[in-house]
Amino acid sequence: MSCTAELRALSSLRRLRPNSRSSYNVVTSRATPKCTQYPTCYSTLSLRPAASTQKPLASSRHSRTQDVRFISQVASKKKHRAYVALGSNMGDRVAMIEQACKYMEAGGKIKILRTSSLWETKAMYVVDQNMFVNGACEIETSLSPTELLDELQAVENIMGRVKVIDKGPRNIDLDILLYEDVTMKNERLQLPHALMLEREFVLRPLCELIPEESLPKDEALPAGALEEHLLRLPRSDEPMSPLTPLAAGQPNITAYQSNRDTRVMSILNVTPDSFSDGGKNFNNNEATLANTIRSHISAGATILDIGGQSTRPSAVQVSAKEELARILPAVDLIKRLPEAKNIAISIDTYRADVAEESIKAGAHIINDVSAGLMDDKMLSTMGKLGCTVCLMHMRGTPETMTKLTSYPDGIIEGVGRELLERVRAAQAAGVRRWRIILDPGIGFAKTQEQNLELLRRLHELTKYPGLEGFPWLVGTSRKAFIGKITGIQEAKDRIWGTAAAIAAAVEGGSDIVRVHDVAEMRQVAKMADAIWRV
Repeated sequence: MSCTAELRALSSLRRLRPNSRSSYNVVTSRATPKCTQYPTCYSTLSLRPAASTQKPLASSRHSRTQDVRFISQVASKKKHRAYVALGSNMGDRVAMIEQACKYMEAGGKIKILRTSSLWETKAMYVVDQNMFVNGACEIETSLSPTELLDELQAVENIMGRVKVIDKGPRNIDLDILLYEDVTMKNERLQLPHALMLEREFVLRPLCELIPEESLPKDEALPAGALEEHLLRLPRSDEPMSPLTPLAAGQPNITAYQSNRDTRVMSILNVTPDSFSDGGKNFNNNEATLANTIRSHISAGATILDIGGQSTRPSAVQVSAKEELARILPAVDLIKRLPEAKNIAISIDTYRADVAEESIKAGAHIINDVSAGLMDDKMLSTMGKLGCTVCLMHMRGTPETMTKLTSYPDGIIEGVGRELLERVRAAQAAGVRRWRIILDPGIGFAKTQEQNLELLRRLHELTKYPGLEGFPWLVGTSRKAFIGKITGIQEAKDRIWGTAAAIAAAVEGGSDIVRVHDVAEMRQVAKMADAIWRV
């Protein structure tokens, strides 16, 4: 969608919003005890649109007090927490959901705090239709439940949703699952959502956000944490898997699919001083660089990772202008090569300005070795761009990281906890969970033994609480710890040691391996897949 078209759509969305100055009847029961923990206990309330033909409700002094209290809260626009289901099974399903998220936030009355992963699932009820992509988001809003419903339906309208049959195909589907502790039921809205406990495609993403939360306390609602309800559902014939998009024309990564292929990311350094291949692709003429790119693709690379600034220890830091002068011609060349039509372009940078200009030039992925720590604008830039990102674990800077290798609670706990902090910071900056790839940072602020332990126990790190379901990138290619173990001094000759590390990474659950020697490591990855990815 062009910028002009998107502005028109946003203007239309504002015009389409129903009148939010609705009145509500608040129904309370005299038998319901007054909540003393909070000023207003929404679980005792039921909202319905006021109708002129409705008979006046008999009310006690207590219920009139509750009426005034709730209406005054709505008028004051207090911020409320709610959870919204996201779904699509038509067109570019991920793009539809991401567009809906933009529209939800466009009016300033909804702020998306966190998102779940996106999960691809078979349709329920009406099964003769395309696979769905489903997720959930945690929002903060000043809208009442019915006003929020109006806003979500306005988004569906502006996106052209046409409901052919009930529970049938739709390009976008937005449903309120939970709104604080509100319980309500009328002809338009029921809270909590009526069918949420029978739907794995609703509960699984919701459990990524609030697994230990329960439904509002109400005698009509079952007790127990949401994750307990999820465990009670019948097991699917084909387990659900979260998905991570890379680039148009390339299959999504599905981290829970046991028979998935390991992706090969080739390293294309256009620097004069990288630790292994410094100068090999620096200042090359276009024809030479094009041949190098073609060779990587024909050897099996599906992602090209372009680096214009070395992150080896003690590397000289060049300006952002110089970094872009190295990167952008390579991006432009790849975009023009027919052989690279379905290749994902990744940019290895920790600078927000470089990331933004590269994505605008046609790159697809930001690969930041510092996970946003070396440029305080990086995470917000990632959120604004909406592209897929890789967050790598590192401490300090390339100059200081070798002195920051103390992990008192162990390497798995230390890396897991610190990566989780970066994930939370990225989400707070607007990065969607389904756009995040993680990297344990082999060789960055780790000793030789810590590098080996990470490879040995990678499967534990991928299951660290809060990090489940993310795809993982592992980069061991030609690194110094391999040279120390094998006794190979020249980095370019560390192929066999790298091969063993790549096999270990695949066995541990890595989804992407970042390599210099593409042809050789593609063979290793294919063989490792045949052994472990079944």
